[in-house]
Amino acid sequence: MSVALMWEAKAAEGRGGDLLAWARAQRLDGSPLRRETFRAPGDRVLVITWWDAAYDADVPELPAPDAELVSRPVHRWRFEPVEN
Repeated sequence: MSVALMWEAKAAEGRGGDLLAWARAQRLDGSPLRRETFRAPGDRVLVITWWDAAYDADVPELPAPDAELVSRPVHRWRFEPVEN
């Protein structure tokens, strides 16, 4: 069983590089199977981690950055794989 956690934030005006650096520097308590970091127009940053755990398992998540770094609250979602 596995679960993927998505963490997405939109940087405050002109802080996209700072938010990306912040997200990349965050360490988790535990090692995910995989971790990928993305950026998008509008200074958005997305981090996806994959865990060998049940959908509702207690797995480490990235925290929310300081309020001055983001323009809105962080969005978080969990996903589980499905068969094709």
